[in-house]
Amino acid sequence: MGRVPPGGPVLHPRLVAVVTAVSCVAHLWVAAAGHHGAWLGVLMVALVAVCVPCTVHIWRHSRVGALHQVTLSALLMVGLHTALLLGAGRAGHAHGGRPASSAAQATGSTQLLLVLGLELATALLAATLVARLRCRPGAAGVESCA
Repeated sequence: MGRVPPGGPVLHPRLVAVVTAVSCVAHLWVAAAGHHGAWLGVLMVALVAVCVPCTVHIWRHSRVGALHQVTLSALLMVGLHTALLLGAGRAGHAHGGRPASSAAQATGSTQLLLVLGLELATALLAATLVARLRCRPGAAGVESCA
């Protein structure tokens, strides 16, 4: 279950690797921008350091373990960013009894939604590739994938 034999899918693993790499670049860009503080920046760089080897393994060999790790990481990021998005509505402050301006909040929410879309796409692509690898002819332990 480690590597895809010759003749296995090629485009799907490459697409998963590219989407994962885009997610890594996005996290590096946000960390470099420094809007989230030093400790979150360091955490994002650490997450990228964990994800890059998996990206390489998926690109070269479609390793199922790397696909599982990418799927789990993406779903954890979906959960975290969803919590941030839902909590963003309570953030802010008011002046003189009026509600705070929603312009900055809308921009942040839009960015979080884009990140959520990217992470959901990453998880979906990685999970469907695992399913494809399990359902290929001659896969060990597969009864039927109809």
